[in-house]
Amino acid sequence: MGRTIWVLAVALGVTLGACRTVVPPVPPSSADTPPDATGSWRATATDADKERIRGWYNSWQVALADARAKGFGADIDREGVLLQPTAALPNPHLPAGDYRCRTIKVGTQGRGGLSYIAYGWFRCRVASEQGLSSLTKITGSQRPVGLIFPDNLKRQIFLGTLELGDEKMAVNYGSDRMRDMAGLIERIGDNRWRLVLPAPAYESLVDVIELVPAS
Repeated sequence: MGRTIWVLAVALGVTLGACRTVVPPVPPSSADTPPDATGSWRATATDADKERIRGWYNSWQVALADARAKGFGADIDREGVLLQPTAALPNPHLPAGDYRCRTIKVGTQGRGGLSYIAYGWFRCRVASEQGLSSLTKITGSQRPVGLIFPDNLKRQIFLGTLELGDEKMAVNYGSDRMRDMAGLIERIGDNRWRLVLPAPAYESLVDVIELVPAS
């Protein structure tokens, strides 16, 4: 298992491969609630990331409205289902392998930023991790790195952190809320998926990463 995923596994309290970690105890406030199964994203996510996931649809609507109001409607329409919030199809499982991936940032958090930025293709990788999967963006200056958790028939949940610049190892999940990432993995076509990251810490209102097999 790669050292980056090892760091995340320790932070997430998940046992992956040969790495043995301790699952954090259930907080007293949750004592009257049935515990989540091992590996559940709800048992792992920070409160802030749970809120991001709960508010995904509103975040996306606000982001799209902001981009359209600033003249990027044609760019949004050109992407078709990729930027349609309700386009998810059944069977969201993202198979292990190498992927081409590109990021679109929609909406802006400040007056000076662009409300729509579409980047070129980079490299991503999905790997099996003892019942879960890891997703790593290998190239680029902003690289999400994390684990994929099951959720429902139309989505999986991504929890991870953001690597920047020439960093070689991810920071621990939950140790820096400005680096924590949470999103939805959805299938939007044959051999086509997206990672939707609502309310990212930097720049945009929603990030959408398109993933297609590298070969």
